[in-house]
Amino acid sequence: MESKYMINSNGSSGMASVFPMKRKIEPMKEQNSIKKPNYFPPKQQQQQHQYGKNVMKKNTIEQDRKALPVYNCRQRILKEVEANDTLLIMGETGSGKTTQIPQFLLQAGYATNGIIGITQPRRVAAITIAKRVAQELSCNVGDTVGYTVRFEDTTTERTRIRYLTDGILLREAIRDRLLRRYSAIMLDEAHERTVNADVLFGIVKEAQQERRKHKMAKLKLIITSATMDIDHFGQYFKVKGMYLEGRTHPVRVMHAKESQDDYIHAALVTLFDIHRHEPINHDVLIFLTGQEEIEALAQQIRQLARINNSGPSDVRVFTLYAQLAQGKQLECFLPVPANTRKIVLATNIAETSITIPGIRCVIDCGYVKEKSFNPSTGLDTLKTVRISQAQAWQRSGRAGRDAPGKCYRTYTKSNMEKFRSAAQPEILRANLTSTVLQLLALGIDCASFDFIDPPHPEGVQSAYKALEQLGAVKAAATPPAITSTGRLMAQFPLDPRFAKLLLAAPSFGCMEEMLSLVAALSSDNVFIGHTDKSELAALAHAKFQSKHGDHLTLLNVFATFQKTDKPKVWCHDNFLNIRNLNYARNVRNQLVEICNRIGLASNSCGDNLDAVKKCLLTGLFDNMATLQKEGHYLTLSGRVKAKIHPSSVLHGKYKPQCILFSEMVQTEHNFLRQVTEISVEWIEEVLPNMKFNIK
Repeated sequence: MESKYMINSNGSSGMASVFPMKRKIEPMKEQNSIKKPNYFPPKQQQQQHQYGKNVMKKNTIEQDRKALPVYNCRQRILKEVEANDTLLIMGETGSGKTTQIPQFLLQAGYATNGIIGITQPRRVAAITIAKRVAQELSCNVGDTVGYTVRFEDTTTERTRIRYLTDGILLREAIRDRLLRRYSAIMLDEAHERTVNADVLFGIVKEAQQERRKHKMAKLKLIITSATMDIDHFGQYFKVKGMYLEGRTHPVRVMHAKESQDDYIHAALVTLFDIHRHEPINHDVLIFLTGQEEIEALAQQIRQLARINNSGPSDVRVFTLYAQLAQGKQLECFLPVPANTRKIVLATNIAETSITIPGIRCVIDCGYVKEKSFNPSTGLDTLKTVRISQAQAWQRSGRAGRDAPGKCYRTYTKSNMEKFRSAAQPEILRANLTSTVLQLLALGIDCASFDFIDPPHPEGVQSAYKALEQLGAVKAAATPPAITSTGRLMAQFPLDPRFAKLLLAAPSFGCMEEMLSLVAALSSDNVFIGHTDKSELAALAHAKFQSKHGDHLTLLNVFATFQKTDKPKVWCHDNFLNIRNLNYARNVRNQLVEICNRIGLASNSCGDNLDAVKKCLLTGLFDNMATLQKEGHYLTLSGRVKAKIHPSSVLHGKYKPQCILFSEMVQTEHNFLRQVTEISVEWIEEVLPNMKFNIK
């Protein structure tokens, strides 16, 4: 059969053409002058067999470490760290930056008077890397090496290397601007340019300056990435960059010969072509855009695998996305039985840092879901957009982590040439309300903060306006000042609107209900609809439906889930996603702890559902829409035309005159998701100081 892909001859080294270096940087090479003796002390007779197995495992790990390109650069890196407080290192995917550099710093004594912190954009990366480094150092997670992510902190007083998400470090900075517990911080995957990372660049840079000013211990900062714009970062930090040459294994990149209208179908066809022709131990990673897409394709693959095999299926399908429960996220890292192919379906969560053992083939759909904020309308929109060229190379690199691999791109080479060179920094397209609140809690005004790329002024002003309406800031002050309400809101790791709902809930007598609802809203879709039993699923879901709308329907689901003795069976019978409901339960537990700490009263409204709906108005007042005579809705903020999303319980039924919604999704139409009916009269009652154009 003729291949549908053509080989890109530059596939294994195409990064240079995407990010040309303006100055030549000499490759870092050196020889290790000291070798550890291959000597093992005698053990008691009954321990010799296990000891031998442990030695073999340790030797294998040590051999893997020595094979990494970064290993031969240890002395050069340490020399540069000693000479410079800030260091930029750009090294190819799989070069060993994330796992080895912290160990170099540890061995060189940088953790003597503080700890070494390494940030990751995602929790799954922080967890898996910490476990790998602990294995390399022959210690348990929580001893020399630990990690801290949302809901879980494995670090102890003994921990010297700490992997953590950038959000965790930013919240630590609210309590200690100088980050005194750290002697060195490594901000990894800098190219991702998340809002948290961009803020951290400025926070850590300022902490360095303040510590020098007060003659405190120096804070070493290392910025690492495979595809960052090293010149742009160099100008910001006023340092030169270093390029770490070489990757562990080559990757053969192939593009589709023709443009594909349906990238999911193209990925499916490519997968089974790989399954027919590649060795069974060559596992596959497929990049898709979101949970619904992933779960639907996972089910399709499992069904086709059963049809095509008379015996037990020889594939195991795993899913990987942000809202997946932490335990489920880690399942794809476990080995599968012999003669079985592992297939992992993932969002861009798998683009960077993590190494999924066994992956030899990557299928890249070329798309990603991207959230954008429009300051003029005040609304977030979630769109599926093309990835950048940098993201494409990051994805291809996943195939060469522990052996030579192949990357199949479901788009043509000419298509890729039209992609953006790098993803737009999130701070230039995101809703800045949470970021501005966090900076104000730090005592920082956005107008004077040293951003690597300053956000658009209209975005900042929109954030100040929203926070002022929430009662979190006094925007009229110069500079804007955070209020006592704002400081309480900053205690919650939530969108400020949701934090406001919790602060307002006691006065409406619905604290218990709002805790559950906010937790459920913080998770992803709890309903399973893409099944061969969709009619049965619809009947099961109907039991929870509230005539008032989606928020109260979601509250019914979560409240019943909390009471059930056998949640797994119950979720299966009712076509509900136990992973997302467990995630929501974890969120609720954390929110309860915060509420108790800041002294919020606990109460319940029972059957008085109007109390919940009125409370929703206090935080989601910008997300109201009224019915127009033409049949569509018009948002009160921004005057945008929209329809109720087909997934809503109100879709296809009578249309309420006035509604609240959680978010607007833009596809072929503007759709309002998670919709609840409200009374127009409540607006003046709950929000007497706000003026709305209700027509």
